[in-house]
Amino acid sequence: MLYKYLIRPVLFRFDPEGIHHFSFRLLQFSSKLPLLPALLRKHYGKQQPSLSRELWGLHFANPVGLAAGFDKDALLGSKWRQFGFGFVEVGTVTPRPQAGNARKRLFRLPKDRALINRMGFNNAGVEAMVARLKKMDREGIILGANIGKNKDTPNERAVEDYEYCFNELFEYVDYFVVNVSSPNTPGLRTLQEKEPLTHLLNRLQQLNRQKPSPKPLLLKIAPDLTQQQLDDIVEVARATGLSGLIATNTTIARDGLRTPASEIQAIGPGGLSGQPLKARALEVIRYLHQQSQGEIPIIGVGGIMSAQDARERLQAGAALVQVYTGFVYEGPGFVKRILTYLSKMK
Repeated sequence: MLYKYLIRPVLFRFDPEGIHHFSFRLLQFSSKLPLLPALLRKHYGKQQPSLSRELWGLHFANPVGLAAGFDKDALLGSKWRQFGFGFVEVGTVTPRPQAGNARKRLFRLPKDRALINRMGFNNAGVEAMVARLKKMDREGIILGANIGKNKDTPNERAVEDYEYCFNELFEYVDYFVVNVSSPNTPGLRTLQEKEPLTHLLNRLQQLNRQKPSPKPLLLKIAPDLTQQQLDDIVEVARATGLSGLIATNTTIARDGLRTPASEIQAIGPGGLSGQPLKARALEVIRYLHQQSQGEIPIIGVGGIMSAQDARERLQAGAALVQVYTGFVYEGPGFVKRILTYLSKMK
């Protein structure tokens, strides 16, 4: 209640991206204070053994993770466990540092409990991430890496970017996610088409299988795919031996928003996340689960704004869930509320 009625209204008076960076600096500073991390973990991060999951040979303390895009450069990494997260996905990271798209590029839609972003894979590059992960105390939390290509890398050479990130990060993360579904890098989503996608995933799996202990390799997909494209995704996932799918990324759709159309038009392009994505993301999860006959594990993300939303994703066939926009709107106690609710429903 404190966050909803006091803290959030203050934060929402400022630029979204500026507040995001300010919050990270505050969390980085607070993590160095005596006792505070332990107090946060005691209040928000207490785990419930009944909710633990075993998947891909990995032990997840609980099924709720932080989605990619929130901690792009692994600035906090394992410290997210103090807020109750069972796993964290860092990135999207690219081989070389890039500034991303021009600001202003992150927008709140409070009337819709949503965000629009066109960040454009802004990150410090894979070498900076590796340097940070080498020093990180993992504290038993599962860490995934979401990998992408640089904006100026043509699609014909995209495989090289994904290979580079994969090889550089292999020793330091537990699983990988191939991101070809962001709407904010021009031409990226064409890599979701069957032929280029199969080529990309086969190459990464070839590298993966050459390792002494291959890592789970997942694919993150867009919610805007047609039924035929979703069928193709299932076929490609089976053919390339993918470990799982993440459904879904942000949407380019703008249907049914409460925010006035003039405001939406003024914001311009970008990926929409939050409450408006709920129905479509749930639909995609359910369809993929049915089409794959439950054989392909799914991480459900998109439009999870309440504990009930998280439970619906799990009931629809998701093995795990991730939150992003819900964490922004609901605050630091969000994961705790989800876990408490899931525990009661067991």
